[in-house]
Amino acid sequence: MLASFRNLNSVTSNTYMQYEPFFNFDGQHYKATQACRGPWDPKSLHGAVIVALLAFEIEQQYLTEDYLPARLTVDMHRLPDFSPIQVKTHLVRDGYRIKVVDAEFFSSDISMARATCQLLRKTENSPSKVWSPPNWTVPLPDDITIPPDVPKYSGGSRRHVPISGSMGSYGQKQIWMSEQRNLVNEDDLTPWLHVALLADFANPFANSGDGSLGYINSDVTLYLHRLPVGEWLGMEVVNHQATDGVAIAECCVYDLEGAIGTSSVTGLAQKKNAD
Repeated sequence: MLASFRNLNSVTSNTYMQYEPFFNFDGQHYKATQACRGPWDPKSLHGAVIVALLAFEIEQQYLTEDYLPARLTVDMHRLPDFSPIQVKTHLVRDGYRIKVVDAEFFSSDISMARATCQLLRKTENSPSKVWSPPNWTVPLPDDITIPPDVPKYSGGSRRHVPISGSMGSYGQKQIWMSEQRNLVNEDDLTPWLHVALLADFANPFANSGDGSLGYINSDVTLYLHRLPVGEWLGMEVVNHQATDGVAIAECCVYDLEGAIGTSSVTGLAQKKNAD
């Protein structure tokens, strides 16, 4: 059943073959490639791949067509290096409507991050009318011409098409993104992994201003009411607040058909390479 779920939902792209994956799995350990390098320390991993690898193990072990991964919360309490990685999972609740899964990220046998995921059974919407904010009205990625002076948010395999605002500027920001690299070995990214890989971007996107990024996030919470369709995902900054060096930030997340959920983070004021 799990293999069937992946086959039906994989988002395939010939461009994946141009890049080595983020991780190679040897049957016992995940080994991070150089694509996992993070922005805070050249010897450490990026938060995005930590979140995604935990999501990958949860998908492999527990996710089926009948359930939606409606919430994924990842606490990142240490910064892992490139040592071999293991992920251990545990089914906390195995209910008919609600399943709760814990997953823990170990590097050199030391716990570096933990995730909790709620899998909710799909049914039908309530017949009541409930207010929700209007969908965003922005041009699609193929309809946007990127000026040559607009900065790239990162290099490598992630495609970025800015809609409004930019890193290093003050104001609300909107962007389209598409990851072109596989997460583990040659397995194609599923919609769940696409959005899990981009969830951590809420920190640099919403917590950066007219200088550089001054906050390192200690967690990520991804809320979804449906899985994305296609490779392109959009983010729109909707909140940033900070007091005494502690920040909270939130982005709405979209695909080409509309809103799919939110990604939120907490952050600590920090400079790159700070102790």
